[in-house]
Amino acid sequence: ELFEKALTAAQELKWNVVSSSREEGRIEATDETLWWGFKDDVVIRIQAEGAGSKLDIRSMSRVGKSDIGKNAE
Repeated sequence: ELFEKALTAAQELKWNVVSSSREEGRIEATDETLWWGFKDDVVIRIQAEGAGSKLDIRSMSRVGKSDIGKNAE
């Protein structure tokens, strides 16, 4: 259930979903900044934990030293 919600959220955010695997609990996507069109790589991992699931989302800019807070957003 959490995998489907995460995949839907990525699509609604208009991220370019590059790959997804329900079995591995992994979604990989790319987002593009509005100002200069820089690419940010996003990885979503979902793991079973107890009676629920754990969601981990990480993002990293491909270029530059600062993302002006975009990844945390």
